[in-house]
Amino acid sequence: MVYRARELKYLLGWLIAGTRGGAMRARIIAALKEAPRNANQLANILGVDYRTIRHHLEILEKNKMIVSAGDKYGVTYFLSPIMEENYALFEEIWKKFGEKEKKEEGN
Repeated sequence: MVYRARELKYLLGWLIAGTRGGAMRARIIAALKEAPRNANQLANILGVDYRTIRHHLEILEKNKMIVSAGDKYGVTYFLSPIMEENYALFEEIWKKFGEKEKKEEGN
């Protein structure tokens, strides 16, 4: 599936800023930008439960933001070509969302 720029912006906005768990999905995307990782590595790096990571990985993979290689416990996750090409858009959305969260925490 190929996303047009506007569709991708809306999708990323929904995945990161528009739904519960968006902050965790953003942290996963950022971690995968650094290096491909498996679910256990992500859980350890991000300090959350393995099942939580698996849930968010499934959402990100279903929406074509990440891809996987391997099987069972050896599955390694990577940013998808779509995400790689549009990482600056992700950063823009994440920055705005992070600023919004800080304002809400301050009130």
